[in-house]
Amino acid sequence: MALQVILADNQVIFRTGIARVLALEENIQVAAQCADLERLQEAVGSLRKSIVIFPSSITHDLHSLLDWIEQAGSRSVIILEHDSVLEESVALRIEGIVLRSVAGPQLVDCLHRVAAGERSVQRAKVKSMPSPDRVGVMVLQRLTPKELQIVALVAEGCKNKDIAMQLGTKEQVVKNYLCSIYDKTGVSDRLELALFTIHHRALAEAVENVRASKAARTA
Repeated sequence: MALQVILADNQVIFRTGIARVLALEENIQVAAQCADLERLQEAVGSLRKSIVIFPSSITHDLHSLLDWIEQAGSRSVIILEHDSVLEESVALRIEGIVLRSVAGPQLVDCLHRVAAGERSVQRAKVKSMPSPDRVGVMVLQRLTPKELQIVALVAEGCKNKDIAMQLGTKEQVVKNYLCSIYDKTGVSDRLELALFTIHHRALAEAVENVRASKAARTA
């Protein structure tokens, strides 16, 4: 039987990338994706006995959210932000803990352990200052503003045709841009590009800024 997963995160890039990783697993089904606490609570209430993945930043009252999850007979996996430290009382109630920089295979392993009734904690010196994202900064400096726009749209799951329409250009032009982006980032396809963006903070923040600017213009 497939593991039923509820995936919540307010970072579209991260949520999209992780959803794609989990979709490749035959025995894992992402039953719901939630962008905020309200939608997460609705999903937890309707999809019982799930594994619920959510970031530590989604609410200031994690105990109430964990009460909600436990009442639904579900298990919890928290995505710990790099500059956050969990209170011990919260940490003891959570079955799985991963960092924002978690790799796909690590997350999949965590989900299987939690489903088996085990506790899975990704070890890290959370209290220390995060190391500079030199790779992300270097790649960001090489990308043009247009290429950064395309990275943002790819991370949202847009196809080449959709990107071309949004940018007012031709699909072949988008393909040419993608070839340049793949060369600059060292990836070979769209999924790798999304995950590369997730795992490099400087690039992820730049892409989020692109999305925020776009939202402000269309508001």
